[in-house]
Parts: sequence; structure tokens; C-alpha cells
Amino acid sequence: MVGLIEYELAGADLGEVRFALSPMNELALSLRTWREPGRYPLQLPWLHRTAAARAALDGEMLLALTNEQLWTPDFLTPRPWSPLTRFDDELAALAETPLDVVRDDIAEVHPDPATRPAVLRGRRDHVLRRITRALAAYWTACFEPWWPRMRTVLEADIVFRGRTIAREGLAAMFLDLSPRIRLVDDPDPVVRVEMTSKVGFRRTTAGAGLTLAPSLFTRNATAPISADEPPLILYGARGAGTLWESDRPAAPRALAGLVGEVRARLLGLLDSPASSTELAVRLGVTTSAVNQHLRAMRDAGLLSSARHGRSVLYLRSGLGDELVRAAG
Repeated sequence: MVGLIEYELAGADLGEVRFALSPMNELALSLRTWREPGRYPLQLPWLHRTAAARAALDGEMLLALTNEQLWTPDFLTPRPWSPLTRFDDELAALAETPLDVVRDDIAEVHPDPATRPAVLRGRRDHVLRRITRALAAYWTACFEPWWPRMRTVLEADIVFRGRTIAREGLAAMFLDLSPRIRLVDDPDPVVRVEMTSKVGFRRTTAGAGLTLAPSLFTRNATAPISADEPPLILYGARGAGTLWESDRPAAPRALAGLVGEVRARLLGLLDSPASSTELAVRLGVTTSAVNQHLRAMRDAGLLSSARHGRSVLYLRSGLGDELVRAAG
């Protein structure tokens, strides 16, 4: 049996659907890969690369922050307010979480006190401090070195969703997020999220809006398990499968003969938005060299670009699509 979470979008709230990123959300959701790595095959390269670092962390606490259903306490997945959210700011907010919220959210994940992990018992202020220290160390060891690359994929997803809204409308964008998410008229617009658990509620987004956050650590869609939490939907980001790639894709010979090998490969990769940093890693060349090629192709009308936060994301234009198709 599945649960159903419904967010009522009343009137002007249709204009309050916003996208944001949360480093803390990604950190907390990634703990699912510790418990069941087989369910997250795209993240196995990252798990292998961070194995030694993870072994030195407070694994007892970090593993206790999920359960067999792969839930995490809601206070670890805060509602982000911007695509530019910083981890240090979220960590400081986490350390100030009201202790009754800590108690209630842990009880949602581990309802039976008799089987609740020992590290989550005792004085709540001590538990919260240990959680904060464990997550801070986890971020430094396993996330901070990879975060620029992760952020690039997440920002590219947001740019793509914005283009979908502009071209096809809000309903089409929601439909593309996940098979478990849809926008219906009931009679006012309602966003429905199917949950794998029996958790379900209905609430309005009036005065709060609805935040959509792409994630590299959820395969479908998820939302806070409490109706008291601000409206938030986490969904799987596009391009997660390319996150750990370091490849040099072959370019069609005819296209390479026309624009050069590197530019032909760049055109092949830019069917979805990406930054010059991400492209340089995937092609094994310098960022400055990639930037020169990208600017030249943009000036020729083969690419479009858009600034998102601190990154400039590039995407093939209609002319670039035609050129790639013609070259086979």
C-alpha cells in the first residue's frame, strides 16, 4: 500500500513554485547508500572512492539516521530557499534545531523505543551535538571534494526544468519529474506525490509556496513525512548517471572534420545543460580550453548559455541539434 501526499496550489501560489538546492539534504539522503548500496548503482563509484574516508567517521551515528524503509528525520532535510544554499549555513541551523523537534522526528523514523539505536537515546542536546559533529565530518571527508561537480549536475537540472515550464507549461514539468508526481485539477491545482510508505496528508501551500529540489540520492520522489513541515518535494536529478564519468566520447567523423574533434564531442555532450568545469572533467582537457571552444560555438549560434548561480551552463541550440542530427 502506498501513501499520497497532496499539496494544494491555490490561485497565485502557482507562481510561487520555486527550485532550490540543499547540500544538507544531499548529505542526509546519501546515508541511504550506506544501508543499501545495491539500490543506488549510479553512486557506487563514489562509494568506492570514499570507502576509506567513511571508515574513519562516526558510522554508528550516521547509520542510525536511517531506518529499514530508508527514512531520515525531517530535520535533516530542511527546506532550502535558494539555488545558492551553503552547507555551513544549513549546519548552523541544524545545530539550533528545537529539541522537541529532534525528539519527534527521531520517533517518526524509529518509533519503538526498545529497538531505537542506542546513539539516539539519552539527553536530546547531547544527541543533537553528536549528529551535528558526525554530519560535519562526513561533509568534509566525503562531500566537499566532490560538491562542485555534484552542484553542476543539480544546477543543470534546474535550468532544464525552467526551459520545460517555458516551452510546455507547469503540468508538463511536474509530469517529467517522476512517475510518482503529477499536477491535477481537484478542482484547484493539486500536486500529488505517491509515497512508498503509508504516510499521507493533504495541505495547502498558501503563504508558503512549494519548493522543488533535485537530488542525486533519490530515485523517484520524496517529501517530508509530516504535514507540519514546509511544502517540499525532492526528486531525482537528470544527468546523475554522468556524475562520475570521465570519458572521451567519439564524435561523428563528418562533424569532427567540419568543426574539429573537441568541438564535435562537446556538441554531442550538450544535449543537456552542463558547465565548462563538468565538460572539462569528462573530456580530459583544461577548463580554459573548453571555455574557448564553448564561446566560439555560442557565437556561431550552435549553443545557448544561461547563468545559474556561480555557473554558466551551456546547451545545444536548435541549429546545433540540426548539425548533430545531420552528421549522424
